[in-house]
Parts: sequence; structure tokens; C-alpha cells
Amino acid sequence: MIVDHSYSNSGFKATLTCIPPKFELDDAMFEYTALAKDKAWQPGPYPGVQLLVLHKNEATGGVTVLRKFRAGVTVPPHAHPSANESVYVLSGEWEESGVVYTTGAFFFVQKGVRHGPHIARTEVVSLTIFDGPLTVA
Repeated sequence: MIVDHSYSNSGFKATLTCIPPKFELDDAMFEYTALAKDKAWQPGPYPGVQLLVLHKNEATGGVTVLRKFRAGVTVPPHAHPSANESVYVLSGEWEESGVVYTTGAFFFVQKGVRHGPHIARTEVVSLTIFDGPLTVA
């Protein structure tokens, strides 16, 4: 905390100014960090889909991934029997049930619920979290 002193006609005046400490982002601040540039894309469960695993929870089997869908890819209807799925579209146009979603769209699907087909109208990149093992049925 910094105390600024100043005087006025009515006498002494003190102003308190709070300056937050400077923090550096480093490994000590977070339990786990990953940089996408240091990871490799892997083939996904369908042709034209790639996964970049950012984190795997060894206790639950859950994963946080970037998913890349090649333009024109259609992922057939499916379910994830062991995990809820949360998806945030980072870029591209994704069609689902006749509706086109773009950057900024968010989806949530409960485990075991059938969804799709997903159609990538352009290349689509999403941040996707599965809270259990990534399985497809």
C-alpha cells in the first residue's frame, strides 16, 4: 500500500492507494501448464478429425483437447458413454441439426446422449473437455 500525503486549505489530507503486487505467470502458479505449440496433433476417432491433447486427468481419464475438423467432414451420430462433453468453438462454421454455429458457440452433451451428425462447413477448431474417458459408441 502506498500513502500519498497532500495538504489543503482545510488541513492535512491523506489518500490511500492500493497497488496490487506484480505476478509473473510461471509453473509455480499452476498445478499443470501446457503450450499447444509444444504438443503434436494426433488422428481423432473419425477421418478428417485431429486431436491435440492439452491435459489428461489420470484419476478420471478425462481429457481437455483441441479438436480440428477438416472442412467438409461429417461426423456421424454418436454418443460418449463414459464422459460428459463440453465444447467451445474457437474458429470455423459447424452445422448441427440444420443450424450453423460459429466462433464463440458453446455446447454441452451429457454422457450417453446421442448427438450429431456434426458437419464442418469450414475448418473448425474447438476446445473440448471430456470429464471421463473419451470413448465413442
